[in-house]
Amino acid sequence: MPSARIPDTPAGRQGLGRGTLLLMAVACGLSVAGNYFAQPLLEIIGRDLHMSAGALALVVTVGQVGYALGLILLVPLGDLAERRGLATGLCAATAAFLLVTASAPNAAVLLTGIALTGLTSVAAQVVVPYAATLASPEKRGRTVGTVMTGLLLGILLARTAAGLLSGLGGWRTVYWVNAVLMAVMAVLLYRALPRLRTPVGLSYPRLLGSTFALFAHEPVLRRRALMGGLSFAAFSVLWTAMTFLLSGSSYDWSASAIGLLGLVGAAGSLSASVTGRLADRGLVHRVTGIGSVLLLASWALLGLGGYGGAWSLAALLAGVIVLDAAVQGVHISNQNLVYALRPEARNRLNSAYMTSYFAGGALGSALTSAVWSAYHWAGVCILGAALSAALVLVWLTEPRATRHQASRTRTVAQSPAARPKPTVADTAR
Repeated sequence: MPSARIPDTPAGRQGLGRGTLLLMAVACGLSVAGNYFAQPLLEIIGRDLHMSAGALALVVTVGQVGYALGLILLVPLGDLAERRGLATGLCAATAAFLLVTASAPNAAVLLTGIALTGLTSVAAQVVVPYAATLASPEKRGRTVGTVMTGLLLGILLARTAAGLLSGLGGWRTVYWVNAVLMAVMAVLLYRALPRLRTPVGLSYPRLLGSTFALFAHEPVLRRRALMGGLSFAAFSVLWTAMTFLLSGSSYDWSASAIGLLGLVGAAGSLSASVTGRLADRGLVHRVTGIGSVLLLASWALLGLGGYGGAWSLAALLAGVIVLDAAVQGVHISNQNLVYALRPEARNRLNSAYMTSYFAGGALGSALTSAVWSAYHWAGVCILGAALSAALVLVWLTEPRATRHQASRTRTVAQSPAARPKPTVADTAR
């Protein structure tokens, strides 16, 4: 099809209506969900495939490793390759690898399918900066917030969906269903999205090298990556320990009931749109601070939730909602500021930021396992509060220049100097 060069202006961005934006949000949620289905199903999978405890432990690990590799090796390609083709190709590959997992006859095939699904599920991290580039500058925060709502809902509701579908047709059912949905998403995204390329004139090896170099040259990226890592570490502390608490003597919940808790967490994720709107008004630094303080305060509520009983459960649920909303606030404000640094390098910036973000999550999960063994729920809450306090401290010590830059994000994004190079878009359908 013939293509035309269009400038990166609101008038030139054709293809990000409300329906397209919601489609991108759903695609992000379905992409990341495949990395979390196995967590509530490990016992069932182990029995079916005759897997040892050590092999079962690898199920979650290989998915995380695959996702980390995807962040490092595949997400930067968005600054080199045509983005619609990259996003839809990754969605289609994810569908294929979900089928491998769903039909796995043994542990080796299962682990391979899960690792490869993790690798290509970074389609979500290609779609987020894609949406940010297509959006007009004055709506960029709300656009990122909407897409990120879909992503977080995918993380939170994956466990719920896995529990419900496994009860209907076994553990493989959720993988079959997600594979079909991801294939449909690939087709719909290909039809709905414009072609988009922001040429950087770099080879792939140099592109990867420049991703790491961004940390050296962008102090705002370093600080915001640290803040993102700390916030997601606190998030992972809660959700790693939650199963231990609810399945223990204080509550004695079943696996399906625990999975439904994701619905409560989803309520907090709906704050992303509000956060994005505030960021669009130049309140990035303030939003980050409010989110950091709320994250710290949420652990007081969560601490009260460790005793069992109606009032304790109410405190626990309130703490979950506040924590998820706070993490979203910090994350969306971070992305809004990071994406404004170098619009022509948004995918590499996202790769660098999200690698740090999920590294924080992995660290939080690892620390939680050790703390729970020794100190149980009280120790977990102290750990989460300590990580949150560190986040507040980093926010309080943010340099004045960065605070000013955060308050001027909208103006900077609208200036001609901040706009990306002309893009190649195919507006024909």
